[in-house]
Amino acid sequence: MRPVIEIRDFHLTYPDGREALRGVHLTLTEGEKVALVGPNGAGKSTLMLALVGLLKGRGTLRVFGEDLDDGNARRLRARLGLVFQDPDDQLFSPTVFDDVAYGPLYAGLPEPEVRQRVTRALSQVGLEGFEGRLSHHLSTGEKKRAAIATVLAMEPEVLLLDEPSAGLDPRARRRLIEVLRALPQTMLVATHDLGLVAELLPRTVVMDGGVVVADGPTAALLADEELLERHGLR
Repeated sequence: MRPVIEIRDFHLTYPDGREALRGVHLTLTEGEKVALVGPNGAGKSTLMLALVGLLKGRGTLRVFGEDLDDGNARRLRARLGLVFQDPDDQLFSPTVFDDVAYGPLYAGLPEPEVRQRVTRALSQVGLEGFEGRLSHHLSTGEKKRAAIATVLAMEPEVLLLDEPSAGLDPRARRRLIEVLRALPQTMLVATHDLGLVAELLPRTVVMDGGVVVADGPTAALLADEELLERHGLR
């Protein structure tokens, strides 16, 4: 399987001098479903923002075989779909249709294709018939799925999801897991929800202090109580 993301000795320092990433090594191959876990402040969200070119660091960060830089960031970003933890960061239009159509319209796609993409994306997340609903009137679970639909409408090859199950009740969480399980894309999922990890993601990467401290089969890592305790995951 071809690598879609290759990270080698990647460092990222914020303007205030705090080093958020301190030499990250990680490879994600096509079709993998990978969990990214660790305590708050481990660098998970920072790494995702770097992968779509919203934060810059030093080291090797290669996406689809290309070194990410200012010249190709926008083009490569279209092949990666980042879903933020707070769906309100992605839902800002009057209706669900407008939100999901925004990306394809901005990309200059013709109206018939935009409508097809919206219909398909909403179907993938179980929100058929929600086109005319007001985005800010949706439940939290519906907002999460609508935010995923805004990304799916761009037909990305890789999904990057930041805490997708945060704030969901058990029923909404179960529905979200069903949606994610059915999606074909390669996935990197940053989460504290180890139940979701165990059920959905065969490989787990543990980050702490801005570095990768463990990487392997999910079942083996979640069975390692000492590892989980040491990195605040129990």
